[in-house]
Amino acid sequence: MDLRKLKTLIDLVSESNISELEITEADGKVRIVKADPAGAGQPVPMPAVMAPAAAPASAALPPPAGAAVAAAAPAEAPAANGHAVKSPMVGTFYRSSSPGGKPLVDIGSQVKEGEPICIIEAMKIMNEIEADKSGRVTQILCENGQAVEFGQPLFIIE
Repeated sequence: MDLRKLKTLIDLVSESNISELEITEADGKVRIVKADPAGAGQPVPMPAVMAPAAAPASAALPPPAGAAVAAAAPAEAPAANGHAVKSPMVGTFYRSSSPGGKPLVDIGSQVKEGEPICIIEAMKIMNEIEADKSGRVTQILCENGQAVEFGQPLFIIE
């Protein structure tokens, strides 16, 4: 895709009400995401931006507010027990390198820093996620085939 065409697409996105545009052509693929004026200069996932805005509206209803507090508490609790290995990307979590294969790690497994501990599939690409600390796996926080977010804890290593 030539530079003039790319600039035209960027201008169209910035002047329109859309927040994201993805175009695939024979010579490549382009994805343009409009920056949020409040967080200019910082890439922020859209659900994280929308969640704080939705929280005041749901605070009037006790069940959703209670559910939001319960969902936030477990994310903080595991970190106190050890080191949390977090997802470096959005994708689908897999414990093994092939369907029906042996899991790369189990609870109680000793891992070394740099050793593969799971796979995250993102955009049809299988990405090996490596342990960022040596130790023993004490918790596996995701189910096989579960969608994971950027920064979501996957394992606890002590």
